[in-house]
Amino acid sequence: MEFNQSNQIENSGRDKTSSVKKNKKRGFTLFALILAGEAIFFLPFVIARIFRPTLLAVFEITNTQLGAFFSVYGIIAMVSYFFGGPLADRFSTRNLMAIALWLTGMSGFIFATVPSHQIVYALYAFWGITTILLFWAALIRATREWGGSDFQGRAFGLLEAGRGATAALLGSVSVLIFSYFNPEEAAQTFSQSRRESFQDVILMASGITFLSGVLVWIFVPKTSTSHSNEPVITRSTFLKLLLTPTVWMLAVIIVCAYVGYKITDNFSLYVKDVLGVTETQAATVGTLALWMRMIVALIAGYFADRFSGVKIIIVCFALNTLGSLAIGLGFLTTSFWFVGITFTSILIGVYGVRVLYFAVLEEARIPLFTTGTVVGIISFIGFTPDIFMSPLAGYLLDQFPGVQGHQFVFFVLMIFSILGMATSFLFFQSQKNMKSI
Repeated sequence: MEFNQSNQIENSGRDKTSSVKKNKKRGFTLFALILAGEAIFFLPFVIARIFRPTLLAVFEITNTQLGAFFSVYGIIAMVSYFFGGPLADRFSTRNLMAIALWLTGMSGFIFATVPSHQIVYALYAFWGITTILLFWAALIRATREWGGSDFQGRAFGLLEAGRGATAALLGSVSVLIFSYFNPEEAAQTFSQSRRESFQDVILMASGITFLSGVLVWIFVPKTSTSHSNEPVITRSTFLKLLLTPTVWMLAVIIVCAYVGYKITDNFSLYVKDVLGVTETQAATVGTLALWMRMIVALIAGYFADRFSGVKIIIVCFALNTLGSLAIGLGFLTTSFWFVGITFTSILIGVYGVRVLYFAVLEEARIPLFTTGTVVGIISFIGFTPDIFMSPLAGYLLDQFPGVQGHQFVFFVLMIFSILGMATSFLFFQSQKNMKSI
């Protein structure tokens, strides 16, 4: 009896130690996914979101030209989404993501030289390949596997919250670097110090992107996407996925959500143009928006698991609609507090939907082995705002300077938010008759 009790205690101790090691390993894996998931996009997007006025001045471009850079990225990314999905179902996520991060990080050192416009076009095209073809679907599949069947909302919530925290932290450090080495900013004149401090920000982002690739290689399991016992995606399975209504509904939801996300790029420019703040203050507003992303992601992920992901998405689109309507109609556009409250409402809506549009793959009853392919299909359509939204916003802001141009941009957000809310409601209604694919 004593021998059996001793064995039971010993086995219990081993099980507890094994559980702790497993949880620790899962924690490191999630940390690597979080850091990589944001670092990969810091060079193409986050720098422009935080330092938009500065980027325009340093590279001597207009809003329309910046939109054209994003459009080149979007065109390449659109094709990459389609082929990147099956790639993630076929090869190891670790290998795909690490290579993407290393290539993106190294290209950032070219970006830091402030090259010609032609080279910047080439860089954005290159980033469309590295961030999407090699990285995006692999990240989504790795996160879905990490969360299992019961914690999809929290898995994607933690991913998005961590990405938001990473972006906010890097953004805060970037603003500190920029303001410390740019003392002449108060005069609002371009100077060599401003150019050099902005180059330092780009170099920092490039180094962190490369380093995150090393962490992915160390902590993400090599076998996380390649399983010999999984069913093979045949041509008939692919066609079946293409003809599934919920797949197309998710694609439309992502289109509408991503329009909102792209418009957050203009928040720092709005407060500079309309409220007349300095560049550092404008960058601070952009960074605060990133901190909001972390908070909203955690809350949205929790409520999605507790209630329903698509219900939360409907509420978020409603907040987008109300906030964009208020700004678009010009209600107290010069009031800092009103703009802050309205921006907060829009950010809750934008980031809430962003957290959950892949988390509802489980609600749509999409089999795990088709995750990469489905992500490729819906992303091919869903992220088309990468092509049209930045050029459209840039055109409106350049053709209608000041408050009016920004109002038109927010009217665009209102239209897509209404469409997203209607599509989400249809998705919710279709769940009653939904069957596994």
